[in-house]
Amino acid sequence: MSALTTDAPRRPTGGRKKSKLGWNLVGLLVFLVVGFPLYWMVDTAFKPAKDAIDPDPSLLPTGITLDNFRRALDIADFWGPVGRSLIVSLSVVVIGIVVGLLAALAISRFAFRGRKIVIVGILAVQMVPLVSMIIPVFLLLNDLDQYDKLSGLIITYLTFILPFTVWTLRGFIVNIPKELEEAAMVDGCSRTGAFIRVVFPLLAPGMVATSVYGFIQAWNEYLYALMLLSQEHQTATVWLGNFTTKHGTEYAPMMAGATMMAVPIVVLFLLVQRKMAAGLTAGAVKG
Repeated sequence: MSALTTDAPRRPTGGRKKSKLGWNLVGLLVFLVVGFPLYWMVDTAFKPAKDAIDPDPSLLPTGITLDNFRRALDIADFWGPVGRSLIVSLSVVVIGIVVGLLAALAISRFAFRGRKIVIVGILAVQMVPLVSMIIPVFLLLNDLDQYDKLSGLIITYLTFILPFTVWTLRGFIVNIPKELEEAAMVDGCSRTGAFIRVVFPLLAPGMVATSVYGFIQAWNEYLYALMLLSQEHQTATVWLGNFTTKHGTEYAPMMAGATMMAVPIVVLFLLVQRKMAAGLTAGAVKG
């Protein structure tokens, strides 16, 4: 008897490799477009001041100097504004996560009258342009004796960041099956104990991603910090305005100051990048 031989179907590897190569090129192009401003900022920070205002600039570093960083530290107090920005940003993150988590838990796990109105209201608040609320916020803080105080700025930032925090955390809580909590309660846990032991660990990636977003928003905000704080209490973003005077703008020291301001954000991202990536993709799969 002659053995019958059949050829196994071959997978078209050539087209798959070309598709992968195409997507890699697209990703590289996006990286170059997004990363070029950051590269230019760091490059200008280390350039000699005269090269930073050259009408025919070079894309490659022409020289390395630390004079711009010394000038940035000498032109005005640097550590004071950075410290105030850290206080404001961390306070907004901590308060926002605690309040936002409780609100998201109530919206996603409990049925109450007006629940849909609350959800729609959270979305509606995020659609209001922040610029349109400068005068009402200023008048309100002035009446509450919170003008030119970090506590007033923290309250203001919370009104902007809390809606996003509640909406994002609600999405993560909804994707956690209720059966997990019910099983823990059957085993003897209270509702609070079931949340702490079962739901809370599963929410960790989402909380990290939301916290990083809130920190970046509070750290980079400029307009309200400029309007609600005096020069004595200015934050880091407002501090960058010291490089623009009636004689012109010192671009190289300004880029050095911006580079130093970016360091906390980069360090924070490096510390939580794995949790953040997991949090951003956790909602893609229904639990």
